[in-house]
Amino acid sequence: MRKERVGFAVCGSFCTHAKVLKALEALTERYETVIPIASEISAFTDTRFGSSEDLLEKLEDLTGNDVLCDIPSVEPFGPKGLLDVLVIAPATGNTIAKLAAGITDTVVTMAAKAHLRNGRPVVVAVSSNDGLSSGAKNIGELLVRKNYYFVPFGQDNAFEKPCSLVADFSLLPETIDAALQGEQLQPLLLR
Repeated sequence: MRKERVGFAVCGSFCTHAKVLKALEALTERYETVIPIASEISAFTDTRFGSSEDLLEKLEDLTGNDVLCDIPSVEPFGPKGLLDVLVIAPATGNTIAKLAAGITDTVVTMAAKAHLRNGRPVVVAVSSNDGLSSGAKNIGELLVRKNYYFVPFGQDNAFEKPCSLVADFSLLPETIDAALQGEQLQPLLLR
């Protein structure tokens, strides 16, 4: 088991949660410590894809740790240097926009801000219906920032949702490995 401490933040792209949980399971088999984080919307909203209670229970069962879902619980990541890498999966267009603008008004954006103060990597697994429209500038902004690394992504349904982007969550372990070495996993854009 690897010793790096992984923070795993889940945002509200509910349709990808099943894939994200599968990716998280793979990470818990590789890393000794995985700390689950749930955005406020993920932690407290039931949808047609499942209940928030079920999501939180799965996150805790997989990681063996309590889910952090408020700003005070993640703020110590920075001052105490609690993580080696922070994963945001799925990273919604809303969260990516806030990160690009430096807004820290959610548990996930605060986790990122606190973690980044230590110059450590943030791995972003995009899942956004507007990634190739209004969200493109925000993705571009993070692509050129130090310490942000993207899980390779592509269009998930080019003909019915031409602006929608989604990460290949199965590439999360390799992306983390590269990010911990200060490198972006390539190719970044998938067909």
